[in-house]
Amino acid sequence: MEPDDMDIKHFYIEAGQGDPIILLHGNGESCEYFRGQIDEFAKWHHVYAIDTRGHGKTPRGGRPFTIRQFADDLLCFMDECHIEKAHLLGFSDGGNIAMIFAMQHPDRVNRLILNGANLDPRGVKRSVQIPIEIGYRIAKRFSGKSDSARLSAEMLGLMVNDPDIRPEELKAICAKTLVIAGTNDMILASHTRLIAEHIPDSQLVWVKGDHFIANKKPQEFNRAVLDFLKE
Repeated sequence: MEPDDMDIKHFYIEAGQGDPIILLHGNGESCEYFRGQIDEFAKWHHVYAIDTRGHGKTPRGGRPFTIRQFADDLLCFMDECHIEKAHLLGFSDGGNIAMIFAMQHPDRVNRLILNGANLDPRGVKRSVQIPIEIGYRIAKRFSGKSDSARLSAEMLGLMVNDPDIRPEELKAICAKTLVIAGTNDMILASHTRLIAEHIPDSQLVWVKGDHFIANKKPQEFNRAVLDFLKE
């Protein structure tokens, strides 16, 4: 997809100089999630923190609302900003976007950081996933009658239907990869290990905390990421 074909313009925050690093937030969030990372990473890198399609200040547009579409959008964003190759750091659904992108465009990824990513809904603890699935079914039922229900169904649908990756597909990732998660993450620890085991050149790091370690434990999270990028 050429940048000219794009139906949206991404909102993004840009800071720093050096090797580019693109930060991809999670479901229902915006680039503001990374306020504890942007200035710190900008000391060494050219940081781009973007709002995904239909999130934050980036418009929804008319294209499908899927993780694979968001990966296509990322390619267009990089082309538009003349970023030949970048480090990608994705949190939650942002990690899923980064994973798909790294599989599809290995030549455009320098290093890959996956924080709290998952291959499919089975990777999410049932106590978290069941309410999401119930909410999705209710929102879908009312989506024809209400715009807010339609938008809610789209957002929850990302966590019910996506990213739908088979573990063996991960061998297509060529980038040196850091898989990082909280010790009490909403993603099952066994699932996080499964991802790390199937990416050829990866390492796994745990930070004490829940799913939101970048936000709640920025010093520990940033140190782990920057140590990995400096290796």
